Amino acid sequence: MTMAMIDSNRTDATDNASAGGNVDPAELERFGRLAARWWDPDGPMRPLHDLNPVRLEFVAQHAAQAPAGGLDGVRVLDVGCGGGLLAEAMARRGAEVTALDLAAPLLEVARMHAAEEELSIDYRLQPVQEHAGQRPGHYDLITCMEMVEHVPDPAAIVAACARLLRPGGVLCLSTINRSAKAFALAIVGAEYVLGLLPRGTHEYARLIRPSELAAWCRHAGLDQRQLRGMHYDPFRRRAWLGADVGVNYLFAAARPA
Repeated sequence: MTMAMIDSNRTDATDNASAGGNVDPAELERFGRLAARWWDPDGPMRPLHDLNPVRLEFVAQHAAQAPAGGLDGVRVLDVGCGGGLLAEAMARRGAEVTALDLAAPLLEVARMHAAEEELSIDYRLQPVQEHAGQRPGHYDLITCMEMVEHVPDPAAIVAACARLLRPGGVLCLSTINRSAKAFALAIVGAEYVLGLLPRGTHEYARLIRPSELAAWCRHAGLDQRQLRGMHYDPFRRRAWLGADVGVNYLFAAARPA
């Protein structure tokens, strides 16, 4: 099957949403199985450990408060927090972090690790759409990293995040472009050749083009702020930002003040 055929048959969000909402049970199970080794820098989450400093600096630059892009005192929501890599990094910078995920094993690991590190993070097993109904306009900054490509309806995630932002607040996302280059490097290369990620971690049809993400943000009332490519050298374990958004990219959008 060609990539064009896959692209034309991209998963319909409504048909694939489970009875419980905007979640794919197979994805939750897949990531839940990785919980025990989430904090192992040489384990299956090794790329996330290597990418995390770059993600953190991008987020800090777009923090809604504090001079020089600091995170101290900023109310942050981390959507799809997994085992807490980014949530802990932001908490160490002084952010007041609430973090959501729907995989119970991951949240258990996240809570235990934060307790060991004596960090105060409010971890919740809760859909972001439900959280939006409880805390509209509450957050200065929302992060949603490597998550939107794993749900049936990513536009609904963006819309819920927009409702949770205060005026002037910023949403920072990272995901993978739906491109030939991403298919070759992020799926074939990373999963099947180098084994950097478990096979089946990403489905090409669910990858998201920057233009699609920008359109969802506009529809949710957010203004695009920045688009940057995120590059990774697995041999030197080095990550950096650049202009090429053909594979991984970071995207920031703001709610008008």
